[in-house]
Amino acid sequence: MAYEAGTLDATLAAAAGTDPALFAELRQAFTESAERQLDLMCRSRCDGNWHMAAMRLKGLAASFHAEPLLELAGEALDGAPGDPSVLRRIGRFLDDFSAA
Repeated sequence: MAYEAGTLDATLAAAAGTDPALFAELRQAFTESAERQLDLMCRSRCDGNWHMAAMRLKGLAASFHAEPLLELAGEALDGAPGDPSVLRRIGRFLDDFSAA
């Protein structure tokens, strides 16, 4: 699931108003927070840690209206902890978002 500009960028733009520096700062904060949760998911050694990081990622995605990331976090919660497929897709989404 690749990143496509849309509601996430619109949410960031609405929060930043006409301040491009604030937009960039919010975008970076979102990215860093999402990457932190992905890292925690990758390093989790128990179901509880996996679920906690996935719930935080889902909350972050919901807060910023990042629908594709919200769906991926939901898949992580519904699937098996440590699922490499969902980890790769979340990582790919974040890479695409960072590059956009």
